[in-house]
Amino acid sequence: MAYAASQDPVTGLPRFAAQEDYLREAMTEALGRGSRVALFYLDIDRFHSVNETMGHSVGDQALRLIAERLRSQVAGFGRLSRLAGDEFIVVVAYRPGEFNPLAFAEQLRRRMEAPLAVLPYSLYFTCTIGIAEFPDNATTPTDLLNCAEIAMARAKRRGRNTVEVFNNEHAAELRDRMALGGRLRDAIIGNELVLYFQPQVNAQNGRIVGLEALVRWQTPDLGLLPPSRFIRVAEELGLVVQLGRWVLDAACRQLRAWLDAGHDDVLVSVNISMQQMLRPTFIEEVREALRASGVPARMLEIELTENAIGESETRLLETVTELKALGVQLALDDFGVGYSSLSHLKQFPIDKLKIDRSFIVDVSTESDGAALARAVIALGHQLGMAVVAQGVETEAQLGFLRRNHCDLFQGFLFGAPVDARDAGRLLRHRYLLPGAFASTRPDRTLLLVDDEENVLRALLRLFRRDGYRVLTASSVDEAYDLLARNHVQVILSDQRMPQVSGTEFLGRVKELYPDTVRLVLSGYTDLATVTDAINRGAIYRFLTKPWNDDELREHIREAFRTHAAAHRPET
Repeated sequence: MAYAASQDPVTGLPRFAAQEDYLREAMTEALGRGSRVALFYLDIDRFHSVNETMGHSVGDQALRLIAERLRSQVAGFGRLSRLAGDEFIVVVAYRPGEFNPLAFAEQLRRRMEAPLAVLPYSLYFTCTIGIAEFPDNATTPTDLLNCAEIAMARAKRRGRNTVEVFNNEHAAELRDRMALGGRLRDAIIGNELVLYFQPQVNAQNGRIVGLEALVRWQTPDLGLLPPSRFIRVAEELGLVVQLGRWVLDAACRQLRAWLDAGHDDVLVSVNISMQQMLRPTFIEEVREALRASGVPARMLEIELTENAIGESETRLLETVTELKALGVQLALDDFGVGYSSLSHLKQFPIDKLKIDRSFIVDVSTESDGAALARAVIALGHQLGMAVVAQGVETEAQLGFLRRNHCDLFQGFLFGAPVDARDAGRLLRHRYLLPGAFASTRPDRTLLLVDDEENVLRALLRLFRRDGYRVLTASSVDEAYDLLARNHVQVILSDQRMPQVSGTEFLGRVKELYPDTVRLVLSGYTDLATVTDAINRGAIYRFLTKPWNDDELREHIREAFRTHAAAHRPET
């Protein structure tokens, strides 16, 4: 019984609990000699997928081989033990100048990348390592372990297969965990949490079309705490699911209040953790939140992170597919800084792609940043997604992103997150920074040609909301005159007009103004004429009446994007 309590039966390694006395003695000796003790917290990346796909027998064999590999690397340096699951601890006592903890951790990490032969498989693993040192970071074995675990967790968040050394920033995180951890559960139950909202605005005119819900903790003694102070604490204590459920319910209740105030064309986006989204009850929780509040599903948007797509892909795909079936909108947050593949991105029914703020900082000053932002915008549009730029803070960024057809903006240029009362005031005014949008208006001129005045008026109303400079002509002669006096990028023409057909008119326009993008909108379809016009390059696209407003607006947006791409200067 004593042996079973102190030794791990799978790997044959000592359990860490049985090594704490050794660690305590090493720390005491180091204090007397002026030496140091380094603790390495090693976690095997995504080991759970082996147990899930190949079975626990293969997983146990892999753990034994990993333990042997680590034992050979640690021999002569320190003590190796198994903490739990796929987590191992290495303790090394050393004199300054005789041992480099960071170099040793990198050696362990690189050694872990070599394949493991677990017949009939060849398995490939990586590991993430956190390092903490006595006496710099902690004075007790438990605190030293906590410090190394926090460093490891931060390394995981940076992308895995890396090494992180505990530092002062981590120390603040540890203090928060100790100070706030015991209070957070009561705060959720005791209604100390509040939602703040940051607007998302339409790129054409600055109209608020959505708000992102961001949780804050109103503490009685520390004031209003941002999520960076307590989200990690919630994750470590297993409270993130409970916290996420509160945010979801509170967001739906606030949506109900705004809906009652007449704001039926705005949505609220909510960040959902992977732990919550992969729960078997999550879909029912969303359905119940919508039912209890009476909010249409189209007004709720759920955000998942790019890294989430790379994990538990099958289960996550099932979940988001069910969410789409409910009518909920889906957004992929912080795109560009994670490790999801494009094949993953293609499979998921995402409505919005949110560009990470790190891509936005230098778009107006650095060619590399500009190229990356343009590439992400083009990728999103090719996949049928709206693109949101996060972290927009200057009018220069706004102007660049508008010229490159980004769809939505979010950032401090339009305001910091505000409480529900101030968010309601923003919704009543609805338009933000009209001066900035006027000064950064891109040169987008649309010419509408139709001999029916009622059609022209309907199209004019439709396209003015998108911020274009719209010209109208009821005859081809009038259209030629407008083209001569204005720089027109896109033309939308009726097919049947008294003087000449739309395809003939646009064929002549191609000769006069070859850089225009030309579309026909008609209630009559002569397939041979249309085919010939397209083959000759006279028209870019043939659209039919009656039209769907949203689809027609998207066709025109795509036409302007096509024009911009064809005339973009080389960088």
